[in-house]
Amino acid sequence: MFTGIIQAVGEIQQIEQRGSDARYVIGTADLDMSDVEIGDSIAAQGVCLTAIEFGSNYYAADVSGETLSRTTFGQMTKGSAVNLEKSVTPTTRLGGHMVSGHVDGIGEVIDRSSDGRSERFVIKAPDELAKYIAEKGSICIDGISLTVNGIAGSQFDLNIVPHTLTVTTMGKLQAGHHVNLEVDVVARYLERLMLGDRASTAGGITEGFLKEHGFA
Repeated sequence: MFTGIIQAVGEIQQIEQRGSDARYVIGTADLDMSDVEIGDSIAAQGVCLTAIEFGSNYYAADVSGETLSRTTFGQMTKGSAVNLEKSVTPTTRLGGHMVSGHVDGIGEVIDRSSDGRSERFVIKAPDELAKYIAEKGSICIDGISLTVNGIAGSQFDLNIVPHTLTVTTMGKLQAGHHVNLEVDVVARYLERLMLGDRASTAGGITEGFLKEHGFA
């Protein structure tokens, strides 16, 4: 589990293809590695990865074919910057929101513009994720806990303050770039709870289901 508060920006140092999978070596910059152990989770660009080897300034992790196909890891190259966060502990400040590190899909930056001292980003989510994104709700982008300003269909916009632009990879994003999206886990569980006894057979909540239960 993570909070979406980025602790350092690292860099992909090495990618070793292993069949349909790959092993990534990630430089950790100034991330404190003194309390890390083999098997610990460290999120890179919002993707929960298991450290199978590490040193004072790097860690290595195996990335499955599923992860390569469902996240931007499949597009990364040596030198790509990645947001890093170690998993939470009982003493961690929960400054963001509950983040699992399980990416739901890839979004695309549609527009970036200045808005005072902040930058306004418009991002298009996959259509199937739109129902989980709520105005003033939380969303995780490339591992960063952010607040949704507004929604228009499957597009949503965010205001990013100067500090976040400086200490994360958000400052490098431009129109056309792809980002990892993780919707609020509460929305995911709420959908399953609403299905009730139908959860074992139903594929999801439909318009007909909502009408039947008085929500539409």
